[in-house]
Amino acid sequence: MARFNLFKHPYIAFLLVIALAVSFFLKGPGGLLRHNKSISELTVIIKPGTHLTQIAGELVDKGALKYRLPFLAGVIFSGNKSKLKAGEYLIPVKATPLDIVKLIASGKVIVHKLTFPEGVTVVQVIKILKEEVLLEGEITQIPEEGELLPETYTFCYGDNRQNLLNQMKKAMDKTLQELWEKRASDLPIQSPREALILASIVEKESGYVAERARIANVFFNRLRLNMRLQSDPTVIYGLTKGQSILERELTRNDLKVPSEHNTYIINGLPPTPIACPGRDALQAVLNPLPSDDLYFVANGSGGHTFTKSLQDHNKEVLVWRSIKKQKNILPQ
Repeated sequence: MARFNLFKHPYIAFLLVIALAVSFFLKGPGGLLRHNKSISELTVIIKPGTHLTQIAGELVDKGALKYRLPFLAGVIFSGNKSKLKAGEYLIPVKATPLDIVKLIASGKVIVHKLTFPEGVTVVQVIKILKEEVLLEGEITQIPEEGELLPETYTFCYGDNRQNLLNQMKKAMDKTLQELWEKRASDLPIQSPREALILASIVEKESGYVAERARIANVFFNRLRLNMRLQSDPTVIYGLTKGQSILERELTRNDLKVPSEHNTYIINGLPPTPIACPGRDALQAVLNPLPSDDLYFVANGSGGHTFTKSLQDHNKEVLVWRSIKKQKNILPQ
């Protein structure tokens, strides 16, 4: 049987060499279609203005690529040289250089979440934004107290802090207006702003969503009778101006400290909110639970006991003081 002599067929030999070269380029070590050996997902940040070779170098440094060349070739051959987008990307396990090229060209960046707890002050919100290292830019326009809706917001690497703050304000404006239009009738408040002020007080009075509507109605009953609201959180805000947390119990002397927010001294609502209320507190104020209650006091289990008369209230205050004494948390 005659043997096939490859050297007598240089054309075939050339094609074979080309096939082997292409196979090595695609599937060889670090090839365009060769999976990386990372055992976990990798995060890579591509900053605006980063050169193509710098992107490749960053991917190699992070362990997403073994060699730069397959990635550079993949960018050119796939026609994505002008389509690569800055941002923060999550490189999947066993991603190929071509997979990474397509990912960065797609602009499918990592989306983060930032949660602002209900009852934060504007100062506290700004502090959170400034401490988030993935955000950029200075905050130049600061909203007034209470004007931000505390929720969970999404953002991406490089997003602007002021833009996120503006988004929180727009969310509060929209939510407040929607709830105001669905408010109960005959409420003793005249505007959405007054609802916002009272909601901030209700927010700070109780973390129990189920009892906020009842607390709101206590304050409405007091307003109708021209009674002072006598809310401890308003005293605290008068002392701290929302700049910090009062890390001690209120004293009787604190209740006498003059402040435009101290509802033990002033009549009616304070001039501004004392925090940023959440949607539940706003809903509670605009749709309170009808009752004849005029007082409430902590019950020792996280909630409150409601009463209609000062005599009954004073009894419950004694009960609460006894509970506090047993827990050894009475102020000295």
